[in-house]
Amino acid sequence: MKQLIFFISLLFASSFLVTACDDSDNNVDTERAEDITLEVQPVSLNFAAEGGEQTISVSSNSNWTISFSSDSWVKPDISASKGNVDVKIVAEASDVEEERTVVLTISAGKDDNRKDIEVTVTQAARIPFDEPENGNENGDEPAEYIEPDASGMRDITAVEFSQLMTVGWNLGNSLEAINVVDGVYSGGETSWGNPVVTQQLIDSVAEAGFNTIRIPVSWSHKIVDETNYKISDSWLQRVGEVVNYALDNDMFVIINIHWDGGWMNHPFYDNQDEINNKLKALWKQIAIYFRDYDDRLLFAGSNEVHVEGNYGDPSTENVEVQNSFNQTFVNTVRATGGRNVYRYLVVQAYNTNISYAVNYMVMPSDEATNRLLAEVHFYDPYDFTLQTDGNYKTQWGEPFSGGDVSSWGQEDWVDEAFGMMKTNFVDEGYGVILGEYGAVLRSGLTGDELTQHIEARKYYLEYVTSAAIENYIVPIYWDNGYAGNNGFALFDRQSGEVVDPVALEAILSGAGISN
Repeated sequence: MKQLIFFISLLFASSFLVTACDDSDNNVDTERAEDITLEVQPVSLNFAAEGGEQTISVSSNSNWTISFSSDSWVKPDISASKGNVDVKIVAEASDVEEERTVVLTISAGKDDNRKDIEVTVTQAARIPFDEPENGNENGDEPAEYIEPDASGMRDITAVEFSQLMTVGWNLGNSLEAINVVDGVYSGGETSWGNPVVTQQLIDSVAEAGFNTIRIPVSWSHKIVDETNYKISDSWLQRVGEVVNYALDNDMFVIINIHWDGGWMNHPFYDNQDEINNKLKALWKQIAIYFRDYDDRLLFAGSNEVHVEGNYGDPSTENVEVQNSFNQTFVNTVRATGGRNVYRYLVVQAYNTNISYAVNYMVMPSDEATNRLLAEVHFYDPYDFTLQTDGNYKTQWGEPFSGGDVSSWGQEDWVDEAFGMMKTNFVDEGYGVILGEYGAVLRSGLTGDELTQHIEARKYYLEYVTSAAIENYIVPIYWDNGYAGNNGFALFDRQSGEVVDPVALEAILSGAGISN
């Protein structure tokens, strides 16, 4: 806990007349403030390549600030305060294969009565992981194509495969964390407030009962050559490290291109070629890097592609262009050969909307047979699941029909929507992924209102999970790591401990899992 101790500056003022020997004009001293004090401990920090958090203690009798670059890999949790404060310093996982150093400057006072103390922060170099063993015989860059390899790839249909996945969890707001300012990409794993992902966290998720994990990933902030969209080797390695955390728990894993600054959210004919070119370049690299992984790793081409800022019905142009993105993704992955010839691939409906999937989605042609899955998301009704201002709703479902419930989006809509996905996709031989669903926990409510909300949310999560599974759909709960009011967190991202046992129980119960 941060404790602030404020010092009262005592000003001593005394005016006196100084008579000079040469009879010059009298001089009057101005009031002088107490000298500024500033102490910082420690003044050097050393981080491992994986990043993490450390603390410095700042003590001063004045206001003080910490100077740092907004795009730095290391940041304090506060940039200004007064008195005595413990400041958390957060370092991102390193994406460079050499040691790096940054200096933070803590300053108190101003002008002649100013003190500065520098804190040197050093991070170890990332140790390269073993590269995938699919390069050419000279050991250079991996071959763009290798002969098909069916080892480790089950010979079952996409629907049969999806039924092995039971229930999943999203590692949200971590590897997809990205900042875009004036077209410049920056950010990293911790830049949206979550700590570095650890094996301990993923172990906890698996131990809780989840056997599937969806890992949203951004890539554009790690492009090192814009001319060919070359992704940093160290970022591919870091994503691979987190994937391995899950595979070590024998989980199914989905990685994607997730928002990524929104460069795909321009589904117009004028943008089609440019977007497809970048999509092909990124997926070619991702597919080659992960080519030797077995079928527990799935690729998903995109996430919630739509016209930026417009959540209404798409035009014919919008859906045709977005469908082309799915085709480019499938073609690119298959063209890398190896196990990717047989890998299960996930393609999304326009804005992952169920109605749009049924009405507009054209599944890509695929040289592999029965290896495609369709992805949709479900946050209905919005005023119960996501809305945080205005006339939001705190309850849902038949047991709460006399209370604060929405006028639509109740059990009948869940059954209808998931039934449409079964009829139009599952029954046609395509697996279906409910890539995201959930409802915020409105923990800011009080008394009976909070009690009723918790019970209604529990009912919602259990009902939606159960209805998905009954319709052969894989439910994957959205967790953004935030456990405060209007958060989704099931687990503490630092310790892995369960922070919302009621929601966890509801999801597992809906999936028929006892824990």
